[in-house]
Formats: sequence, structure tokens, C-alpha cells
Amino acid sequence: MTSLAVRRRPLPPVIVQLVRFGLVGATNTALTLATYAVVLGLEAPVALAGAVGWGVGAVNGYLLNRAWTFRGAARGAVPAARYVAVQLMGSALNAALVAIAVGHEHLPRLAGELVVLPPVTLLTFVLCRGWVFARAVPA
Repeated sequence: MTSLAVRRRPLPPVIVQLVRFGLVGATNTALTLATYAVVLGLEAPVALAGAVGWGVGAVNGYLLNRAWTFRGAARGAVPAARYVAVQLMGSALNAALVAIAVGHEHLPRLAGELVVLPPVTLLTFVLCRGWVFARAVPA
């Protein structure tokens, strides 16, 4: 009997990174919500709880993306500052597009977020991959 071995090609690195980026985003969301709930439980104002929760999620995202999603990525203050810039841009773009989707297109609030989230996530992935965590090219 002859055995036919099926040779599987590995996924392209960009696809692996995109999946990892999405998984990191899921952990960010879980940590953000858990932190938000804990801080609210301490009788803190809603805005403070939201800011602290978002900060915890963002730090988690930076550390996991640097160590796991984009292994071997640049380290130091410059990538960290770039990550903050990308996250702030993504947050602002998300807010603006959701406001348009809900206000002008009259989508329900959750539907507006569901429509906007994928393209904003893809944009932040591209910026993280190509700018924030890009490996330095040797001269």
C-alpha cells in the first residue's frame, strides 16, 4: 500500500500575525471590562473607571503584541509612543465612524460598532505591523 502524504504549507506570517493580533485584542477587551468593573466597585467615577480600564487593556496589548504577535519587534520608548499614537488614532476613528453609522446612517448602536470595528482593527494592525513594531532594516 502506498501512503499519500498531504503536505501542508504553513500559513503566511501576516495571517498568523493577524490572528494573534485579534486574540490579543480579545484579551485586551476582557481586561478592560474586568478592570472597569473593579474600579467602579471601588466607587470611582465612571470616566475614571473607563480610563483606567482602557489603560490596562492598552498596556496588555502593547506587551503581548510586542512579545507574541510581532516577535523580535523593536523595543524602547519609540515603539511604545508609536503604539499609543496608533491606539489613540484608532479610538478616535472608531468613535467618529460609529457616530456617523448611528447618527447619519441610523444603525442601532451595537450594529454601528460591529460595522466599524473590523476596518478600524485592520488599520491598526497594518500600522502596528508596518510602523510600531517594524524591525529595523540593517544598513
